[in-house]
Amino acid sequence: MKVSLLITCLGDVFFPEVGEATVRLLRRLGVDVDFPAAQTCCGQPHFNSGYHADARILAKHTIQAFAGDRLVVTPSGSCAAMVKLEYPEFFQNDLIWHGRAEDLAHRTHELSDFVVNVLKVVDVGSRYSAKVTYHMACHLRGLGLQSEPEILLRNVRDLEYVPLERADECCGFGGSFAVRFPEISGAMVGDKASLIEKTGADAVVATDAGCLMNIAGCLRRRGSKIRAMHLAEILART
Repeated sequence: MKVSLLITCLGDVFFPEVGEATVRLLRRLGVDVDFPAAQTCCGQPHFNSGYHADARILAKHTIQAFAGDRLVVTPSGSCAAMVKLEYPEFFQNDLIWHGRAEDLAHRTHELSDFVVNVLKVVDVGSRYSAKVTYHMACHLRGLGLQSEPEILLRNVRDLEYVPLERADECCGFGGSFAVRFPEISGAMVGDKASLIEKTGADAVVATDAGCLMNIAGCLRRRGSKIRAMHLAEILART
């Protein structure tokens, strides 16, 4: 199987190791990965901030960058949701672009969705000796992905999985929400950090760079030694 990697802006700038881990994992599972060099932002920050015309421009660029018939895999539920849920809505009145948006939406998969539901794999052969808890990123709900990351974590050798109370509660990042409403965002991530610390875990795992950046920053400011890790970083280990 051949796929294209949608790395995302935060992944490219702040978490390149997540992209590398994603590629190592997919190759280990027998998947050939290419990287369309023309890709840029998917347009989600613009869309969330109300700049829909600019978001449409970036959506068209992304659709063109990933033209073809390859499946597209991204280590980000939020960017997957942007492509799968919002792109088709952008072009409801444009038959040509709506068709192209629908095509890309059908071909795009968040990483855990691709591994569990496309490859039909729940044990990727990874090993990680630590106590781990899991924060569910909000956009996974929109994609209908309720249990895929947890299933994969529970099959990692030597990993002790500790459920997180209110795991599906937003961490407060929400893209531009954290910038526009910092006090509310700060209170939300403070609650999330308290619950994470309550588990006694060595690491908290999430599937979105935004969540990881927000949670990791809060934990660091609290003096916590708990690591914030992307699911791909766990699954790529052997």
